[in-house]
Amino acid sequence: MGAPVLNGPFTMPMFRNFVPRKLQPWIYVFFAVTFQLSGGLYLGSLNQMIGETSLMREDLLMCLYCNLAGMAVYFPLLFRMKFRFTNKTLLTAASLGVMVCNLIAPYTTFLPLLWTLCFIEGICKIQGTFEALSNIQLWMTPKRDFTVFFPLLHIIILGSMQVSSIIATHLGYYMHWSYMHWFIAGLMLTDLLIVQGCTRHFRIVKKFPLFGIDWLGAVLWAILLLEVAYFFDYGEFYDWWNSPVMQGLAVAIVITLGFCIGRMLHIRHPYIEPEMWSYRHLLPILILITLVEAFLATEHVLEGVFHGSVMHYEEMVAMQLDWPMLAGVVAGSLFAYWWMHVRGFSYLRLITVGIASLACYLLTFYFVLSADIHISQLFLPTLCRGFAYAILSATFMVCLEEIMTFRHFFQALSVFNMLHMVVGGVMGGALYGRWLSYAVSDNMARYGSAIDRVSFSSQPFAFDRFIESFAPQMMEVSIRQIYGWTIYACLFLLLLFLLYDAPVRRELKLMPSWRSLRKEAAMMFGKNNKPSI
Repeated sequence: MGAPVLNGPFTMPMFRNFVPRKLQPWIYVFFAVTFQLSGGLYLGSLNQMIGETSLMREDLLMCLYCNLAGMAVYFPLLFRMKFRFTNKTLLTAASLGVMVCNLIAPYTTFLPLLWTLCFIEGICKIQGTFEALSNIQLWMTPKRDFTVFFPLLHIIILGSMQVSSIIATHLGYYMHWSYMHWFIAGLMLTDLLIVQGCTRHFRIVKKFPLFGIDWLGAVLWAILLLEVAYFFDYGEFYDWWNSPVMQGLAVAIVITLGFCIGRMLHIRHPYIEPEMWSYRHLLPILILITLVEAFLATEHVLEGVFHGSVMHYEEMVAMQLDWPMLAGVVAGSLFAYWWMHVRGFSYLRLITVGIASLACYLLTFYFVLSADIHISQLFLPTLCRGFAYAILSATFMVCLEEIMTFRHFFQALSVFNMLHMVVGGVMGGALYGRWLSYAVSDNMARYGSAIDRVSFSSQPFAFDRFIESFAPQMMEVSIRQIYGWTIYACLFLLLLFLLYDAPVRRELKLMPSWRSLRKEAAMMFGKNNKPSI
């Protein structure tokens, strides 16, 4: 997935001679981390942004989805850009793009412009990350072993996400939320100075022009992804099908999907080729990653409501949970590396371990969920969530690489990340949000019917204080109910994997088909086997 294999030891010929060779790959690791720390807007200081900019929570979440959509859609173009431009040019353009977007975004409240900036920032972010890591892949794994590369890659990506949230929360609490954008702009300026001073233009292969790219197809897939994100993000705000906006958007999604499929089937070089969908295990992987992301959406909806409405945590308190999440991500990535590379065990069983860890997260959170707990009791479920997320993300990408050819791998990676980063999470979040709204209303109606002053008149009772705590209690009960049903769904998925990989399925002799039985019968009672008189 990186540069062509060179004869001799690993080298980075784009660096100038005065840069120490041992330091060169670590500089590119630094580049990758700085790009992954960046974003269009930073949700670690979400409440401050809502209060100051007068934007709704849905508006800011849409900024996040635009950023992720830019990253997901751009994957098929990564190698085309690498073969057209030099490493120095790509890193310079990516750093400038991230820096400019971060300097403009805090002072922009016009939503279409803000969403466009976040989308462009996502493109620059993935371009810079890919360009940095693809050049040190042979340093990370000289044999280009993806069971080594993808676990290490997810330590950088998922770990940087948690560190970015921690930094944004601290800067928003002690200073101002816009200081995170200035901090990232400073990191990009550092990248630019290093690139300009320490590297030179160098080509390993001959320049390959940008012809034959289906630009219109890329735009159509991006529009489709953003329409889906908008539909599920703003569904509760517009009251779903009761709004003509949602009805019209649903029609627009179907029409855009028709254009995407029609263009894919009727032009010579579509952005995503129809042959990409023909690989045997692709659809199960895509379905599984969507389900996993839907399960993990409990973090953004149910946990967020629990921390804010039940426990009344401030951002600095809730931020403490990012540390066990970071530890879980690192532990999960290293476990995936040990399982796949060191021991060489089955990928299917590793996915089962990941789903079991996801079930442990849901179960532990369900049993500790109470307004009387200490925040330290949430460390274990958060650790399990990070462990499961790292294992499943790394394993799914390794499986994807194993079943795909190079020609279609990055196209499949684009579709994979559309579901992984955008569709699965936003669909799960919409489902939990709608479900929570119904459950809270239902529980308030059920339990509230028994609350009146007459029932408490016979004994001294702090009625006003009870009413004040009634809503958080109903919120807690509703969250617990939703977690319970989510646990059932996750355990059912885990059971399917355990049954699919059960030893009895490998040890019992397979039942012969009717066709093979007929052939055997024909051989036994054919003309050449007539019984003697």
